[in-house]
This record gives sequence, structure tokens and C-alpha cells, in this order.
Amino acid sequence: MTVQDLPKRLFTLTEAAHVLSMGRTRLFAEIRTGRLATVGTGKNRRVTADAIDAYINLLKTEVDAA
Repeated sequence: MTVQDLPKRLFTLTEAAHVLSMGRTRLFAEIRTGRLATVGTGKNRRVTADAIDAYINLLKTEVDAA
């Protein structure tokens, strides 16, 4: 198995916004409020695949509660 065979685990903020079908402004708002977690890699921020999954589950929970 090579690195190219592994699934992508870290996403730039632009990539995460695309995966979540939202604009960067909304993505930044979700990060600011703590609803979407990020990790630091030097001076850059990344969104983990697990954080994206957790955010989607949060949205599902909110819909179910409504």
C-alpha cells in the first residue's frame, strides 16, 4: 500500500467547504462557533475527515430534533 492508496484525511478550508456544499463564509462561521473543528498544521488550518463526519452527524441530529 502506498500513500496514494490511502483515503484523504485532511482537507483545506476550501476543500472542506466544497465537500460540505457551503461557501467559505459559512464554513468560517461554523468554525468560529465551534460547530466544525479544525487542526493546525503550522500556519495553516485543516479540517479532518472525522470533523466533517461529526459536523454532518450534528446536522442530522438537529434535523431529527426539529
